[in-house]
Amino acid sequence: MNAAYVHGKRWAHGAPAPHTVFVLPPSQQSVFLLSLTDMAALSKIPHSCYEVGHTWHPSCVQSAADITKGALEVSFKIYAPLYLIAAVLRRKKKDYYLKRLLPEILWSTSFLTTNGSLFIVFFCILRKLLGGFYPWSSGFGAALPASYIAILLERKSRRGLLTIYMANLASETLFRMAVTRGIVKPIRHGEVLLFCITASIFMFLFRSNDGLKGFAFSALKFIIGKEEIPTHSNMADSVGTPAAIETEHSQVSAEKADHKRKTLIAYTRKLLESICKHGPRHRCCKHYQDNCISYCVKGFVRMFSIGYLIQCCLKVPSAFRQMFSKPSRLPSVFYNKENFQLGAFLGSFVSIYKGTSCLLRWLRNIDDELHALIAGFLAGVSMFFYKSTSITMYLFSKLVETMYFKGIEAGRFPYFPHADTIIYAISTAICFHAAVMEVQNLRPSYWKFLLRLTKGRFALMNRELLDVFGTEASRNFKGFVPMLDPRYTTVISRTVLPPGGDAKLG
Repeated sequence: MNAAYVHGKRWAHGAPAPHTVFVLPPSQQSVFLLSLTDMAALSKIPHSCYEVGHTWHPSCVQSAADITKGALEVSFKIYAPLYLIAAVLRRKKKDYYLKRLLPEILWSTSFLTTNGSLFIVFFCILRKLLGGFYPWSSGFGAALPASYIAILLERKSRRGLLTIYMANLASETLFRMAVTRGIVKPIRHGEVLLFCITASIFMFLFRSNDGLKGFAFSALKFIIGKEEIPTHSNMADSVGTPAAIETEHSQVSAEKADHKRKTLIAYTRKLLESICKHGPRHRCCKHYQDNCISYCVKGFVRMFSIGYLIQCCLKVPSAFRQMFSKPSRLPSVFYNKENFQLGAFLGSFVSIYKGTSCLLRWLRNIDDELHALIAGFLAGVSMFFYKSTSITMYLFSKLVETMYFKGIEAGRFPYFPHADTIIYAISTAICFHAAVMEVQNLRPSYWKFLLRLTKGRFALMNRELLDVFGTEASRNFKGFVPMLDPRYTTVISRTVLPPGGDAKLG
């Protein structure tokens, strides 16, 4: 068997030799370049699936088994803690842990494992059926049937959420592809502008009667507060009247006086309550316990604290892993810049929305749900504190979904059965296609997820052979060329050592 010399050491075929570049003799280089030109003209490359895809092993069956084994392990590690934490937060009973927890974990694990393993299976099948690789077959063509079959294995209750996520990711990927090709030009701070528009419409629906339902309404009620929800006759009683609240405060004050709790904390609390209560408040405002100024300030402090704590909690696991090796990094959990950025984003969003709503009530002397359009748009400017394309695209996708279902209820849009499975399959196929052909246009976090799911094998594809399609497939791989066994190759290329001797490495 021929061998190459890597850094002065003899390296046999079949063993992994990452980040190596082979130099062919001039005569073979001209043949190789000529063949690439012909392939580009035909928009098809005749290489085998071993030469392009599963370069770590020439067997299609063994390669699929490798992907399945790795994906199964990673999928279980992802879903086991996810379902366990969700069960704890939802306060599930003992019967759930004994009978339903493990089956649900295995159910979702099989879905994710199938999605990864069937991709390489259809990758090989299409190569054998087509006799080569077309620009669409190595990514989109292989991922489409794999994703469709996989989503059918997932529980129906989770398909909608997965579809929204992947549709959001696919939209972002398509936009980046269009920018790369010069079809569209990116708008400066475009994610902030889109967030402003999305927030404006969401807040209008929140203020409208029967505008939002379910989780979206509950989430906005938690963030904004019940004072901004639509006015109903039965809700006015639950909120209370100023007179009733004043009576309650007088009773509390009397109890405090009787118990003689004249501590510094009590005095401070009383002073703050007095400042909050005595101040400008429009008659249409429903924040009866606060004036308009303290109402906005309290909203900022509350959501700033929540955003800060959320970001801290997200950094705790990584901080614990570094506690013993790098203990000096532990304080960064609490003083990290991102903690304050997320807090400032959430806090300013709420305070700007509430402040604008109060101002419009003062100016127009009425409480109108149309105020939410202006207040929501201005509140969206808060994203300058925490720019996130992922958040913007997710909320925009949820808005499109909400408007579509409202259109179905109104009889204006048709209902398509199994639309979620079809959208998921197409969206995932787009993302897999980007991962194969132009990973530079894929969201970095999703690329890292694919590497984790495949144990790094997704990066071992021979993308230099795919460069002939003009997508710069190998741009982010620093000239990586896998070492292939010539016994299982079909076309001469610089990834294969020429017969009759060793090749020099440059």
